[in-house]
Amino acid sequence: MLTLQSRPRRSVRKKLRVCERHVKSEQMENSSSELVFFLSGLNETRTNRQIFFGLSLLAYIFTIFANLTLIFTILLEKILHEPMFILLCNLCVNCICGSTSFYPKLLIDLLSDSHVISYNACIIQIFGITIYLICENTNISVMAYDRYVAICKPLEYHSIMTPGRVGMLVQITWLLSFFETIVGTVLVVRLPLCGSRINKLYCFDYDVVKLSCIDTTLNNIFTFCVMPFHIFQLLLIIISYVLIIRTCVQSQAERNKFMETCLPHLITLGIMAISATFDVVSARFSSETSMQSLRNSLSILYLIVPPILNPLVYGLKLKQLRRIVWRRFNSKITALK
Repeated sequence: MLTLQSRPRRSVRKKLRVCERHVKSEQMENSSSELVFFLSGLNETRTNRQIFFGLSLLAYIFTIFANLTLIFTILLEKILHEPMFILLCNLCVNCICGSTSFYPKLLIDLLSDSHVISYNACIIQIFGITIYLICENTNISVMAYDRYVAICKPLEYHSIMTPGRVGMLVQITWLLSFFETIVGTVLVVRLPLCGSRINKLYCFDYDVVKLSCIDTTLNNIFTFCVMPFHIFQLLLIIISYVLIIRTCVQSQAERNKFMETCLPHLITLGIMAISATFDVVSARFSSETSMQSLRNSLSILYLIVPPILNPLVYGLKLKQLRRIVWRRFNSKITALK
């Protein structure tokens, strides 16, 4: 009798354990699916919400239109299949990716009273914005090297910047950006979170890392591991432009080339460097409420200005590209008439 009674009890216990595991798994799934983040910074815009929405929508439309115009112009015109224009085309593609990672959510929040974002949408936004920033910096460093070869070694330019080498540089730019972004995003996803408030208009990796319940040393180690690569990019840009400026001082023709092709590059680089550096430093060392408005303004500066400025400045400064764009634009207007 004892053995007969013990068997049912064991089976009942097993069933209870299975049920408890199932309930726990369902609770974990529900908690993860219901996890949302509360974004900060848009409460001050309630009185002028429609104005900010209209300006943001116009900025997004213009960004997409201007970058697509340069992309298709460069792709369709064989005369523009030069290293500088191919790198510019790659820069415009990246600008579209960065803008699309930021603007749609901002436009939704400007029309909503609750500024929240789901966990999955937050991770997707982190991935898109991070790869935009990394790819932008990498592409700018490649463009700096291209300008150095074009101005300092003009006779060797076409032998150094061959189509195959340019294609390889573009592929390396995206592969390195994808690798760093994927590893960084995985390190963020693994963290259990004990908070839900992000002091920014959008999701960024470090703002989510600060909400972690556990030690984030591994995330910091990864940051320090990739830092030498970005320092190398910065040194490459600085050294390239020091050599370019030294060469341009000796010739009026080279000075004109510098003003046409390098000055827009430096303007974009300066805006990216200043706004990104301030945002990272303030996110790590400032308090939760200090300089919140200034942080929000500068944190979106590198997401708004370069995607608009790159096609506008390059399109206006590069004579060859400007003439082809105007020619195509005038032909479209004539066809419509």
